[in-house]
Formats: sequence, structure tokens, C-alpha cells
Amino acid sequence: MTSAELLTGQVAVVTGGGGGIGAATARLFAEHGAHVIIADIDAGRAEWVAAEIGDSALAVPTDVRDAEQVSLLAHTVLRRYGRVDVLVNNVGDWVRHPGAFAGTDPPLWDELYRVNLHHVFLVTRAFLPAMVERHAGAIVNVSSVEGLRGYPEDPVYAAFKAAVIAFTRSLAVQVGRDGVRVNAIGPDVTESLQVPYAQWLSPDEQQRWPDWVPVGRMGRPEDQARVILFLASDLSGFVTGHTIPTDGGTGAAGGWFRSSRREGREWTNRPFQA
Repeated sequence: MTSAELLTGQVAVVTGGGGGIGAATARLFAEHGAHVIIADIDAGRAEWVAAEIGDSALAVPTDVRDAEQVSLLAHTVLRRYGRVDVLVNNVGDWVRHPGAFAGTDPPLWDELYRVNLHHVFLVTRAFLPAMVERHAGAIVNVSSVEGLRGYPEDPVYAAFKAAVIAFTRSLAVQVGRDGVRVNAIGPDVTESLQVPYAQWLSPDEQQRWPDWVPVGRMGRPEDQARVILFLASDLSGFVTGHTIPTDGGTGAAGGWFRSSRREGREWTNRPFQA
């Protein structure tokens, strides 16, 4: 099998495919021979990525938080292609910095739920029956490193990302004998629409990636897309129910960072320690 044959002729739906990790995934899937459906709430972004890819891509503007729009998305895909082989539930957002949990309220929790977990249920339910009917399919959910560790900045966001991981594991066991595999990734320190590190960090901070990340650099959307491709393709045909931490090693480091400022001490858990 050559790399060009990984997804040849397959039909893949990528939610949030209009930018960041989703767009990188859509492009990579197309390079590997897939017909790609780009579902994004931003019609302009979705259409721009589809036009960039060419005839093998279709933009379907969709708010995946809305059950009716998700049903229309599934109807559009199945009517046009008659099948779906790969589903990437990529949509997610930390919405805004909430401060201490005690100061948050149910409307914010509901917003976080709908954009990080509820849509995973909606979109998966919409496409799973077609996969089961054909006894073939791969679902890849995009969770977060914050679903794998404590996240004091926003415990509610972390809870929903952890729920994506639990849903991935449990659904994989349920539908394994139906020919459907379900896996996830847990990104960290990766440039995206929601986390634009290039804009957020000062020039001095930009130089500190080798201190912060074991692989020595910031992640790029393409780094995440390659792992999603692996999980979507037959290369991972005996892998299901797992979440791959796509974090450049930050999880393995356990919160410890190299220190260039502490004489006689190579590591610190305080990266700005003088």
C-alpha cells in the first residue's frame, strides 16, 4: 500500500473543517484520495477550503450544535455519496476564559456542553447507522489534553473533553463487532483558530518552546491531521477505543519543563523561574 492509497475512494466528513486542525485534516484526506465533506458553521471558510481542495471536496455549512442541521448534513452526504466511511468530530472551543468555577453559571456550562460534547452525540448518531449497515467505518473524535489531566483554568471544559474520551472508549466497545472503529486524539500546544499561539506569545515567549515542549516546538495543525489520518485509515485497523495524546510530549513530561535559567537544575515546574 502506498501513501496515496490510504483513503482512496472513501467518503469522509470533517466537522469544523473550515480552519485549523479541521482544514488540515480535510486537505490531507483529499491528498490520500478521499471525497471530503467540510461541515463548518462559517460558510465562507468551508467553501474556501473546499475550493482550495478541488472537485473531491464539498462544503456543507452546518452548525453541528443544531439537530436539524446535522440531520440535513447527513441526508446531503448519504444522498450524494450513498455512504460514509470516516467521520471526524473536530468541532470544539473553550469559548472564553471563565475565571474561578464558583463565578460561572449554567448558561456558560450549557454553551461549553453544546460545542464540546453534545454535537459529538448528534453527529455520531446521524452517521453511525450508515456505517453499521455497511459493517465498515472509522470515527475520530478530537478531545484535548485537558480531558486527560487536571485543568484549573476551566474545570467545566475539562469535564466535557474527558467525557468525549469516555464516550469514545465506550462506543468503540459497543460497535466493534459492527465493523466500526472509534478513536480520539488529545491535542496540546497546537496552533489553531481557538488557540492562536503565534498571536498570543511575545517574541521572548516564542523562543521558549524548547523549554516548554519535549519535542522542542509548537504543534501545527498538520501534526494533528497526520494522526487523525492514521486513525481513519486501515493502518490502525486493530486500534479502537483509544485516545492518542498528540501533545508533543507535554503529558509525558508531567508538567515539568527544561530550565535554562536555574544554575545546576535542568528541570523546573515553573517555566518562568529566574
